[in-house]
Amino acid sequence: MPRRKSETLTDVELELMQIVWEKGEVSTDEMQRELKTRGRDVSDGTIRKFFSILRKKGYVLRRRQGREALHRPNVEREAAARSLLRDFVRRAFDGSATLLVASLLDSRAVRKGDLETIKKMIAEHEKELRR
Repeated sequence: MPRRKSETLTDVELELMQIVWEKGEVSTDEMQRELKTRGRDVSDGTIRKFFSILRKKGYVLRRRQGREALHRPNVEREAAARSLLRDFVRRAFDGSATLLVASLLDSRAVRKGDLETIKKMIAEHEKELRR
């Protein structure tokens, strides 16, 4: 069965976007060098293909500077994270935030300090909902 096309970021696309967000604007050559420093030897053509996909998905914008194409973010990191989270909750937990939180608590991934912070966030959120 062919892989379904994702409207959110795949793992590799997210890796590229992390670099774009860090740098602000990046060429294919700069991306290739940065990926190499992270232990990934990716061809120029592959990077151009991923940039094309990211443009189609609306995550990056391209501008020409001479013969070079520069790519910059079109979506803020936080907005992309929210989109990824919504997609994950929909796919993994049937859209249920309750199941997500229960799974986090059951996995012991939430530390005591985190729990106190989360309680404060929930209280603040409840206060905003009452307004």
